[in-house]
Amino acid sequence: MRRICLTLPTNRACTEMITAIGAEAAHAAEHFDVEVHLLILDSCADEVFAAHARAVRAARPVPNVVVHHLGEAAQRDFLRRVIRDSGVAKPELMLDLMLPAEPSYGACTNRAFLIAAALGCESVHRRDSDSRYQTLNGAPVFPIHHELRSLGKRASDAAQDVSTTALDPQHAHKSVAMVGSSFVGELSVDIAEIHRTDPGVYTDVVGLWAPGQWSAQAKQQLVDESFRGAGTEAFTRDHSVLTLVDPMRVDMCNISFHQVHERVPLPPATNTIGSDYFLIHLVHDAALPGVLHNRNIVNFHTGERRTGPGFLAYQTRFAKFFLSMLYFSFVYDRMARAGQALLDEHQRVRAAAIAGIVRESTGLDPAENIERLDILDASYRKLGGKYAAFADVLASRRDCLLHEARQDMADFALLIEAWAPLTGASRAAGPQGFLRPPDRERR
Repeated sequence: MRRICLTLPTNRACTEMITAIGAEAAHAAEHFDVEVHLLILDSCADEVFAAHARAVRAARPVPNVVVHHLGEAAQRDFLRRVIRDSGVAKPELMLDLMLPAEPSYGACTNRAFLIAAALGCESVHRRDSDSRYQTLNGAPVFPIHHELRSLGKRASDAAQDVSTTALDPQHAHKSVAMVGSSFVGELSVDIAEIHRTDPGVYTDVVGLWAPGQWSAQAKQQLVDESFRGAGTEAFTRDHSVLTLVDPMRVDMCNISFHQVHERVPLPPATNTIGSDYFLIHLVHDAALPGVLHNRNIVNFHTGERRTGPGFLAYQTRFAKFFLSMLYFSFVYDRMARAGQALLDEHQRVRAAAIAGIVRESTGLDPAENIERLDILDASYRKLGGKYAAFADVLASRRDCLLHEARQDMADFALLIEAWAPLTGASRAAGPQGFLRPPDRERR
């Protein structure tokens, strides 16, 4: 019986999603020969954490489902032990990259990757707290159904369990490294108000995540596709494709990885939307097989993003996403050019090659990012109101944001280089690494 990790990172109240993902874990254990470790990584305040704990306790016990609900104190203690045992350089920096004070989409999932290794799990399956499952005839439609049918299998064997195959036979001997789908409902980024207010400004802003040298036509095509997922079409029947999965067709709220997450982590950048999508691109560019299915998750936006402080924080994350793309566009281009050279003789990702490309990106001229900030400033002032107020904040932080975008990539390269010893130390620690009492002298 193989072990898998189904994980839900959260920093917001989400008792309904905790109950729902518990049902997905039960579905997996009841329909597949797996032991499911449901891992809830909870960064919420005490009152919300307690409500989540009550939701966990209220769930019916299911054979072969083990639930781990860990707050940040338990996560930090586990990380301290792993970092210490790994012997990596700059242990305090490593702890900051794995559990930063500010929100980090990549770091929270990296913690899930390490804890999954400690649990002996073969794969990690991630969901998000601001989403829910579609239903068919009143029953929830769980993505894990497709994930467990294919993930980790040799592609030639996985071909028997999908609707169709669009994979070049030269990749048939490789293992399926990723199974995923997208979302329906609201845009993945909370910017629909910009589109309603001024579609022209929306085009100018969203187009900023394209490489600077792209044509106007290519940028417009990207704008038309961006953040829309699978649209609004409701689920009616299953369809799955064995292929090299287009990164634009999957989302991190609906994703699973096999092995690749143990070779390379996600970028630990803070306050940056989209910083957790790196492995989706890596799987594609390294020509690792994947399965794209249509059990899309329903996306929605929570209210705190539209409050005063929440709006400023969210728009900052959006701006940092654009600045990160100077570096990621370079990295993705280099990875695409390298293709299968990113893999070793065992078809595993060569982490050192990825780290080298990421580190090389830090030498890029920031002129393109300066232009991005200029366009954002002009666009938001045109929108007026709270957007103009945010433009003032952006202007006051220009130099800092430019520096952070570059430093984020340098930190990512460092974390990639440390990832193998961190994963090895996690695996050696085992579940007792986070189940035993904290090291009081180290807190």
